[in-house]
Amino acid sequence: MIGVLGGSGTVGAVTADRLARYGLGPVRIGGRDRGRAAAVAESLDTEAEAVRADLADPDSLAAFCAGTSVVVNCAGPSYRVLDTVARAAVVAGADYVDAAGDAVAMAALSANPPDALARRSAVFSAGLMPGLSGLLPRLLAENGPLARLDAYVGGATAIGTLSAVDALLTRGPGFGTAQALWRDGRVVEHGLAPLRGVVLPGFRDRVHAVPFLSAEARALAADLDVDELRNYTVYVSERIPEALARAWADIDAGGDLDAHVPAVVAAADGDVAVGGSWYTLLFHARARDRGGSGPTRLLLRTPESYALSGVVTALAAGALVAGKVPAGAHAAADVLDAHAVLDALRTDPLVDEIDLA
Repeated sequence: MIGVLGGSGTVGAVTADRLARYGLGPVRIGGRDRGRAAAVAESLDTEAEAVRADLADPDSLAAFCAGTSVVVNCAGPSYRVLDTVARAAVVAGADYVDAAGDAVAMAALSANPPDALARRSAVFSAGLMPGLSGLLPRLLAENGPLARLDAYVGGATAIGTLSAVDALLTRGPGFGTAQALWRDGRVVEHGLAPLRGVVLPGFRDRVHAVPFLSAEARALAADLDVDELRNYTVYVSERIPEALARAWADIDAGGDLDAHVPAVVAAADGDVAVGGSWYTLLFHARARDRGGSGPTRLLLRTPESYALSGVVTALAAGALVAGKVPAGAHAAADVLDAHAVLDALRTDPLVDEIDLA
């Protein structure tokens, strides 16, 4: 039994659907609204059940996890949930996958790990970003070390209320450093400026690329021993960056974070209204050995970033079921097979294009 908490949301519903398609059922769909959970369960081509589950209620969460082999968390906001569901899953004897979670949640679990984590596996950041954004670039470094790696991830996508809360919470050294790059084994602050109105392969029209050396990008650079890594978040307009900047200025002055959620949601809706929903991951690599062979560019395009996160989450659950993840807490990019994930994405209807050139 694989339990999907938050299974009636965008990410959770796609996760449950792919679990069924991959033959990994039966599936338990959990959420605060049992009716919505039941609708998802009934749509699946596998044995499925729906239960009411509230991650804020320890007894309810424990009951949801009981009897499962893997618990998948698609509920949020992830930076308020942190390791709450992971602990409940591991204590119940299940492995764990978090569609988001990032390094902050993983660190919270690892700081005071339950004894059962020595026998169970917990995989965090199993979505698009973080997740694919830290996994797929590894394919460009398989033939030798890189002198430089440039990453561009972004587009236009609707942002729900919980995701807007996460966006507003993504601040501080635990998440990354704005306008920084990685060079020669260290973070170089104020090393990059935003790129305004640029044309990038796979992105529609002109876009704005804002440098942000995320915790995931920093770990990737260190792991691959890249001489220089530049990581950009890409926006189609200034709406979202301006909404976030206004919110953070007010929050720093004592304002209420939740009061700014509608403005972030509206900014994302404004971007989608102009050109529809789309999202692109683009990676450029240059090898240290100029005469070496191997791919130097990877491009992936999807119409729905949050939905594609659900695909990655299901693939991570499949890796756990297959016993391919060691015990302990891990980032998905560190333990998933990049080739296997890429092959699965090539045939998924939520992927418009994959080009490894």
